[in-house]
Amino acid sequence: MNTENYIKKIFKIVNDNDFNTLALELFLYQYKYNKIYQEYINLIKYDISKITYYTDIPFLPIELFKTKKVISKYSNFSKIFYSSGTTGNIKSKHYIIDEKIYQNSIINSFKLFFGNPKKYVFLCLVPSTQEEPNSSLSYMCSELIKASTKEESGFYLNQEKSIIDTIYKCKKKNQPMILIGLSFAILDFAEKNKIDLTNEIVIETGGMKNKRQSIVRPEIHKRLKLLLNVTKIYSEYSMTELLSQSYFCNESHFNAPPWKKILIREKNNPLKLNLNNNRGCINIIDLANLHTCGFIATNDLGVINKDGFDVLGRAQNASERGCNLMI
Repeated sequence: MNTENYIKKIFKIVNDNDFNTLALELFLYQYKYNKIYQEYINLIKYDISKITYYTDIPFLPIELFKTKKVISKYSNFSKIFYSSGTTGNIKSKHYIIDEKIYQNSIINSFKLFFGNPKKYVFLCLVPSTQEEPNSSLSYMCSELIKASTKEESGFYLNQEKSIIDTIYKCKKKNQPMILIGLSFAILDFAEKNKIDLTNEIVIETGGMKNKRQSIVRPEIHKRLKLLLNVTKIYSEYSMTELLSQSYFCNESHFNAPPWKKILIREKNNPLKLNLNNNRGCINIIDLANLHTCGFIATNDLGVINKDGFDVLGRAQNASERGCNLMI
């Protein structure tokens, strides 16, 4: 595989055939060079000669990111992202060989759903990269802040006066803003201050568990709409083990960028896909995961519809995902 050409191609996918060609190319590369993925496929006695389409590709259980070094070919890495996890739990580790792939994925995905980040001031209610240098969410927000080029963009968690002053300053200049952050951080801020963000974008990234009584997404969105005087709340869906985001933009479903696919597997047979898209566990193909594994079986429950997909919660007995507990 020519990895440089592959990276260029994934961000130019226009149809399912393009995706399939690159997914098969990635599979062959990772089966050859990713020791953990290869061992897993051999252990389940999967006949790879029958793989002709991306739905035939086996998915690596996400738990292995906690106990194994999931990496393809290269041993040198520039960064490690850790899931926050819970006390006493082992954290997932995502070894980053090429940060530019993640940077390109962040910006290209954002542009698909919201346009050029240069248009916006980003008000980020997540820990800064100085506070959480191994957080993929903090890294994502840092890249959006840099792409914004606006001096007002920044990390504002626990900086209440500063963020309020910035909001009023931007409103005075008619400068579009995006308030993005962990759900409970945005909700706490909104309940305390009741700032009017009419016509602005609010993106929650999940994270209600263990901070207050668990609240489902529709209820969070309902409260935030009332408190912030906005007609729509957006959501971002990703995880430590992935390099690509999906966004909830249409009040009913998430959408993934063209280099990412969401599939549903049978609840009672983890090796079989549910091609009828009934409710089940989510499998993800992320072609940006070139240097780790691009085929991941998550513990999230979901369903696919004609317009996208929805995330319904966590599978029973699954460990909590760390971004919920980052702060």
